Amino acid sequence: MKIRVGIIFGGASREREVSFAGGRTVYDNLNKSLFEPVPVFVDSFGRFILLEWPYIYKGSIRDFYPPSDMVPESAHGFQVYAESITEHSHGALTDKLGKHIAPEQLADHMDIAFLCLHGTYGEDGRIQGMLEYLGIPYTGSGILPSSIAIDKVAQRKWMDTAGFPSPRYMQVSRESWRGQKTDLFREAEEKVGFPLVVKSARQGSSIGVSILMENDPVAFQKALDKSFFYLQLEKKEWEDIQDKVHYIKRLCDFRENLGLPLFCNRQIIHHPDALLKTLTSWFDENNTPATLESVDGEEDVLIEAFIEGREFSCIVIQDENGAPMALPPTEIRKRGNLFDYRSKYLPGLSRKITPIDLPTNQINAIRQACEQLFDALFFDVYARIDGFITQEGTVFLNDPNTTSGMMPSSFFFHQAAEIGLNPSQFLSYIIQTSLVQRKRTFRQTGVLDGLLNRIDELLAAERAAEDGKTKIAVILGGYSSERHISVESGRNVYEKLASSSTYLPVPIFLTGDENAHALYEIPINILLKDNADDIREKATHFHIHEVIRDIIQRASGVTRKFSHHAFDFEPKQINYETLKSKVDAVFIALHGRPGEDGAVQAELEKLGLPYNGSGPESSSVTIDKYKTNQILREHGFLVANHRLVEKEEWAADPAAMMMDIEKGFNYPLIAKPVDDGCSSAVIKIKNREQLEAYARTFFRNEDEISPSDAKMLGVTNHAEFTHKKTFLVESLISKEGADHFLEITGGLLTHLDRDGHVRYEVFEASEALTEGDVLSLEEKFLAGEGQNITPARYNSDPKKRQAISDQVREIFEKAASLLNIQGYARIDAFVRTWKDGKVEVIFVEVNSLPGMTPATCIFHQTAINGYKPFEFIDKIMEFGALRTQMNNPVKA
Repeated sequence: MKIRVGIIFGGASREREVSFAGGRTVYDNLNKSLFEPVPVFVDSFGRFILLEWPYIYKGSIRDFYPPSDMVPESAHGFQVYAESITEHSHGALTDKLGKHIAPEQLADHMDIAFLCLHGTYGEDGRIQGMLEYLGIPYTGSGILPSSIAIDKVAQRKWMDTAGFPSPRYMQVSRESWRGQKTDLFREAEEKVGFPLVVKSARQGSSIGVSILMENDPVAFQKALDKSFFYLQLEKKEWEDIQDKVHYIKRLCDFRENLGLPLFCNRQIIHHPDALLKTLTSWFDENNTPATLESVDGEEDVLIEAFIEGREFSCIVIQDENGAPMALPPTEIRKRGNLFDYRSKYLPGLSRKITPIDLPTNQINAIRQACEQLFDALFFDVYARIDGFITQEGTVFLNDPNTTSGMMPSSFFFHQAAEIGLNPSQFLSYIIQTSLVQRKRTFRQTGVLDGLLNRIDELLAAERAAEDGKTKIAVILGGYSSERHISVESGRNVYEKLASSSTYLPVPIFLTGDENAHALYEIPINILLKDNADDIREKATHFHIHEVIRDIIQRASGVTRKFSHHAFDFEPKQINYETLKSKVDAVFIALHGRPGEDGAVQAELEKLGLPYNGSGPESSSVTIDKYKTNQILREHGFLVANHRLVEKEEWAADPAAMMMDIEKGFNYPLIAKPVDDGCSSAVIKIKNREQLEAYARTFFRNEDEISPSDAKMLGVTNHAEFTHKKTFLVESLISKEGADHFLEITGGLLTHLDRDGHVRYEVFEASEALTEGDVLSLEEKFLAGEGQNITPARYNSDPKKRQAISDQVREIFEKAASLLNIQGYARIDAFVRTWKDGKVEVIFVEVNSLPGMTPATCIFHQTAINGYKPFEFIDKIMEFGALRTQMNNPVKA
């Protein structure tokens, strides 16, 4: 019998989205031969819900909680969390999500709790204490280390007393902050000195943090206010804000600002609409400042001297004997001074270098210090310890965490991969080691011994069955501007397959150019590098650092138990013919070119290797947005007015080209690549100056973007912005008097009947909400970014909504059949509906290899039809195998 693992995630803290995404990662990656995952969602008010599995695959908590039909329509399009809903009882908000369970009922549903909660009530010892009282074993550290690790002031005092190097610091209580503001600046200047860091005491490591490089009393006061989640807003400041809706939206983002509910001039405010109205009314009638303060505030703030040094993060685990063992520390290279929330969790905003680029003796000094702190704070199982190393070699440790972020490419999995453990194997290690550690404090240890024996038995059975698994190559990477998203997709597919009892995935990294593809079979230590460029560098210039070699040797007892076989750490360059000898089928996780253009498919068809998605001919059409639009229009489908802009034509006479475009299009318009991914370099162009900047940027010959053009287009200088010889201009699709207008993205899956005919299963589409002019890559694919409502809200009346949905899906199916889409796909479109029942679907683009990141909304859609992500992937591969058999009957 499998072991039931209760995954406890969500919660009420400011890091709930990271917790939710981490819980989904654990749910997906638990070894299905050993464990039965049981999702337990903690809502905003601290109640436990045995969550129905389809909700796990929503992109963010707001996609399902509060339910969209219980969210009053916002006058300004604000997206809110449950704390903003006052029209319904707390219980009603979660009635549709699953079964409410009291804490004393948790033991009926799980053998061990896997804790993915972050911040207050998750990392502070409270839930650990509750579980100990209930006799439920749990993962990670116990009560005492958790209660120390949540409090940065307590940590600093404890570490200082224990003799660890410590920067100058001081504690500021809420009471002293309210009454001695001028004195506090002078005290900080004397006791700490500038530059300094101001931190909220009991928040996540990147929330409520400011770095002050100069001794500016005004900036100091603002930093303290930020850490106490307080703001004093002057009337002139309010009047100077151009976009007040956007300002309120940022103010209500609890990840980086005050959040909701909050007090505005001592009046409690729950909703952004109410806050906007209250501030507007206040400043219409008063000249005095408005004071805003989060209900979820802070009692203490820590002020520390700024440490000039290299920043790192190090995961420490216990070896098979229980001794702390530091994994190779990762250096964090930021674009600014602060490793903030977005930099930590969004790929590309920072770089992670493992091991930190330092002499061996200094890397080992970091590891030794982290192991000593692990012991000093009585940690169990694992911890993430951050710190700095100065130019002189002094190691300063700060912010030890008893629960690490568990996003697919987080430090937690990234460093475990360096010793040869994939995420599924590392989670098995965490569960087994946690059971061993709980024996120290649990009275009924016989139950724990029984669970440990069962893990050993299940591991042995799994080893015996491994030879019968189907080998699937997962091809990821590429050389398009969406190569990083391809890596996220490929890793997710790999991890789904790796945790199954059916498949044995083989990661294959593709690089090169349109003239020649270079394929590398890569091990897990390279697969979990930070992004596609890091993977390419390691695949093409591989070596094992001596520190990592030593750690691998020391960790051999752990890896032998959980990885089953000798691990090969070195990548191997192969070709398509060699690939054929290694695997039974291929999952192409590439985006843009190559992959979505049919080039890889053509190579695989030569070899008779089954693969996912459409064939070469269909893919070569749908990669080209202009050609796709032309075909759709010719057959009566609605598309935006469109035209191509060629580099040579532009270079010959930019003014003439500009005039020609303006004859056929009004501003604003959309400019985008004609044959790249779905979001890269897609810009809403509002005037001639922006269009000129777009053309200069798109047709540039160098990688860097002109700072002035980047500013004009609203992108960063370091943004992934493709540059090619042709781009597409389209009319902006708008409401045009319709009763209802929304942007949707819809997925589909194909099946083969007995006669070999393709049958389409078109899913309910998702309604895409964006905070900018166009949906960004982050909003489409990354956890916690953007919001998708599934199914799309075409109409408030359920019957009318379903009737419209049926029409939309029928139109999607006809378009898919026309384009000969096979396997699966995603179609983006806009929908207009009128009161008389008229429905218009305006196509935007078709993606033959849609993103398969954990947060992508195609998984929301497949869940409605009863497919878990692994089951969806399984169906995709099943179609590919049947298609290959029918096309190669002799070989089959």
